[in-house]
Amino acid sequence: MSEMQKQIERRRTFAIISHPDAGKTTLTEKLLLYGGAIQLAGSVKGKATARHAVSDWMELEKQRGISISSSVMQFEYDGYCINILDTPGHQDFSEDTYRTLMAADSAVMVIDGAKGVEPQTRKLFRVCALRNIPIFTFINKMDRETRDPLELCEEVERELGIATCPMNWPIGCGQEFKGVYDREKRCILHFTDAGHAKKAGITQVELDDPTLEGLIGQRLCAKLRDDVELLGAGADFDLEAVRCGKLSPVFFGSALTNFGVEPFLESFLKMTPPPLSRESDQGLVDAFDPDFSAFVFKIQANMNKLHRDRLAFMRICSGKFQRDAEYYHMQGGRKMRLSQPQQMMAAEREIVEEAYAGDVIGVFDPGAPLPCPAPDRRRAAPRRRSAAGPRAWSPRPGSFLRSGSKASTSPKKFRYSGIPTFEPELFRMVSPKDTMKRKQFVKGVEQIAQEGAIQIFKLPGTGYEMTHHFTAF
Repeated sequence: MSEMQKQIERRRTFAIISHPDAGKTTLTEKLLLYGGAIQLAGSVKGKATARHAVSDWMELEKQRGISISSSVMQFEYDGYCINILDTPGHQDFSEDTYRTLMAADSAVMVIDGAKGVEPQTRKLFRVCALRNIPIFTFINKMDRETRDPLELCEEVERELGIATCPMNWPIGCGQEFKGVYDREKRCILHFTDAGHAKKAGITQVELDDPTLEGLIGQRLCAKLRDDVELLGAGADFDLEAVRCGKLSPVFFGSALTNFGVEPFLESFLKMTPPPLSRESDQGLVDAFDPDFSAFVFKIQANMNKLHRDRLAFMRICSGKFQRDAEYYHMQGGRKMRLSQPQQMMAAEREIVEEAYAGDVIGVFDPGAPLPCPAPDRRRAAPRRRSAAGPRAWSPRPGSFLRSGSKASTSPKKFRYSGIPTFEPELFRMVSPKDTMKRKQFVKGVEQIAQEGAIQIFKLPGTGYEMTHHFTAF
């Protein structure tokens, strides 16, 4: 196996999805804590002087305690290179989430143990199911009073139409939450103290250990043994069904207190697949193909307060990316050099020399127009707007990059499946207050549209632009 193949094999790129306030950003923060990316976990809804979550880097996110924009975080853990995509849960920012899910190879679905499957969870699940990517379920907030675990698993199967397989089992809930039973290791992970900002203390005990009743109590011990026997009568775990998106492994825990987070991370990394092959108009593109290819799925402006920069989030689909190399831009129809690729940890960035399939990197987007190929005058039918978007900007969501083939002087040309767009629900007429600043107004509106926040409709023969903000399906 070559060095490139080894690097791609250890990549894991996944998104975290949920209904608002299910604990998605808190779980992301704790995964960073156990992964060694941070030494102290922040909180989502902390005081002004408290440490905030890494993924909530915008000032408005810190003030409101919600995720507004998707964040990308990369770190190393136990030989894996992990790329986490933290997505907004509120439906007002749904299109940002939909775009980001196109860059993920798997998804972690966070469910509130007291509320079960909620409306936004259903919508985001359907987007993931379109690509048949693996979906892992983390039932959160077991440190509070929750519904029966079997009832929650049945609801996931009934509401989402996917089979479930519990990988661990909770011991109590609320104040009686003592830990989880690991079905694979056949042992109990008893949590001795809540971690919160630091790692939680864990004691490992066998199910038949005589000291177990002293740790969790006689009643919980008897109930646990009955539950384990009942789970043994269920269907066996099938890893192939998981990777085909037909079976969802279920984990229980509490992201706030860190209970169950580390066992989940270790099991998840073993089960989730390396970078997947991607559909294109020329067939499947293998992630281990030596030729580089990528697509842009998100544009984010003003991440740096000191500069009015625009960063394009680019998912590498195959091969190896190298700094300062020339790559062919499909929409622009020409070669371009990417000299400042960024590795991201939410708002923090650093220059990288190389990256591999599965990685998400940032490249600066100057917003300058690229020459487009001349239109085909022979076509009588009007040109349709593709899912990949207009061709006059580089790069932008839906743009594709590919390096030239080493064995040929001409690049291989193909397009990945376009990023989906959805019908909006809210329409607004907008026009500049100061007609002398019309040029700046049009430029600003177009930039917002490129970021995916709005779509633009123009009335023919008028000087007005009618825009609407995308809110939901």
